[in-house]
Order: sequence, then C-alpha cells, then structure tokens
Amino acid sequence: MMTIIVVIAAILVVITASQLLKLAELRAKSKGELIYELTQEENKAQGAMLLLFFFVFMGFFAWQIFAWGDRLLPVSASEHGVATDFLMALTFWVITPVFILTNGLLFFFSYKYSYDPKRKALFFSHSNKLEMIWTIAPSLVLTVLILMGLSSWNQITTPIAEEAEHVLIELTGQQFNWTARYAGADKKLGRSHVTLIGGVNGTGVDTNDVNSKDDKLAKGEFHLPVGVPVQFVFRSLDVIHSAYFPHFRSQMNCVPGVVTQFNFVPTKTTKEMKALTNNEDFNYILLCNKICGAAHYNMQMDIIVESQQDYDNWLAEQKGI
Repeated sequence: MMTIIVVIAAILVVITASQLLKLAELRAKSKGELIYELTQEENKAQGAMLLLFFFVFMGFFAWQIFAWGDRLLPVSASEHGVATDFLMALTFWVITPVFILTNGLLFFFSYKYSYDPKRKALFFSHSNKLEMIWTIAPSLVLTVLILMGLSSWNQITTPIAEEAEHVLIELTGQQFNWTARYAGADKKLGRSHVTLIGGVNGTGVDTNDVNSKDDKLAKGEFHLPVGVPVQFVFRSLDVIHSAYFPHFRSQMNCVPGVVTQFNFVPTKTTKEMKALTNNEDFNYILLCNKICGAAHYNMQMDIIVESQQDYDNWLAEQKGI
C-alpha cells in the first residue's frame, strides 16, 4: 500500500511541476519575455553556486577520507602485497592533486567566465604545445606506474620451479563453493577433467594418475605455512569465478576449460594479524569476485596461515583422493 501511495505522490509532483512550468511560460509570453533566456545576473549566480558546490564537494571528499580511511584493509600479508600497496598509495598521491586541480579550474572558470554580453569569446582552434604537454606528461606518469605494476605481476604469475621449496594448491570453483587440493610429496598434482566428475569425485580428479595418489583435499578452509612460497592453480567447473585474496593482494579469474595460476609468499600468521587488527574474530578469506549466480555472496572459504609445524600437522590429518 505504501508503495502505491509513493508512486501516486511522485506522479502528482511531476504533473504539478509541468503545470507550473506552463503557467510560467504563459506569464512570460504575456509580458513579451523569453522564459528560457537567462540574464547576466542569473548566469553569475549560477557560476557562484557552482564554485560553492566545488568547495562543499571537496569538503565532503576530505571528510570521507578521514572518517572512513580506517575501514581500508589492514597491512598486506604477502611479500608482493607491500609493493602493491605502495603502488596504490603512489597512484592516489598522483591522481588526487590532479583531480582537485582540474575540478577546481573547471568550477572556477564556470564562475569567472559566466555569460557577459560585453565580452567576446576567443576563438582558439589548436595548439601543438598544449597537445604535447597534456599527451606526454600523463603518458610518462602512466608508463612509470604500469612498469611498476608489471614487475609485480610478472613476479606472481611466473610459475615456481618444481625443485624449489613451495606448496602447490589447486583451487576449484563451482557454484557456490571452493575446493582446495594439495599436491603431495612429489610436488605434482594428479590430472583432473570435468568428464571424470561423478559420485564423491566432485572435482574430476583422475584417481588412476600416479601423481594423484598422495594429493589431499580440503573443504571449508585451507591452511598455508607462513614464509613459504605458495603456487596456486585455478579451475572452474561451471561459470567464470574469480579467486580473490584481499589480505594477500591477489586475484585471478577461474575460467572453465582453462588453468590459470599465480603465487605469493604469506608473511603474517592468522594469529599475528589478529593482534595487528586487534580483532580476535579476524580470519583470512578467499572470496569469489565475479557475480557468478544467485548465491555468489556465499562463495567464500577461510584461510589459516600458521607455522610450518602446525601446517604439517593439519595437512597430515586431511583425507586423500
């Protein structure tokens, strides 16, 4: 009932406004005025209001930073995340002054150069110098930022050598959960394929593959050893998902029929992060960052980062394939 009343009220407001506008037009015509032609005073007032809006908007912008800044993620919990946070901070330091300057000039010019019948507009068609400045300057800044980001990207997407110490984990996404599969002592994951899915074999692991004999499965949560490189490979059994590790500053799409990958080194245990955040309920989490269906919000998995000994004890308790 309330919805119907609101809709009717909105329709009545629109009708009333249109009728008032028609009355204003008739009044202006009777006096020989043009209702849509603004006077110099009205233009000046509009320019002043635009300038006032700029200061109010910038005040609101500053308030948001100070009021909500502490709601950002805590410090990075991975090695490459430190570089990622630095790059993000650097980007903000670059774009924020530019944002304030360009918008400040935009609103100031709206005020300063509001309509004046005594002033003639200057026709300015082209300037090679200005074109070079506003093309080269942003290009140089973007080149530096992109190269810095590319360096971190190459670092986390280059596969870890088999002989190097690391943990190998396959994460499989499907509507609406994750399954983690750990490679055993051979540092190799057994073959998997969607055609092998059936019964208790929910991720299609080839149980006849010798490399799968020592693989371990984990659901609900998975564990990582602190300070040890972790190589992830990602699969999807249905639609495109996105494995998002916000506290480790990592994300990768999971595409049906394609295996994607990245790696990182955890640097803080769950216990240490609880102390840093002063939150005993804190936990690392794996999320799906693609809207993959009706229960997308529920597609998450806890991550426990712990000492090597605790990790080894936990892994030994997990069931095999």
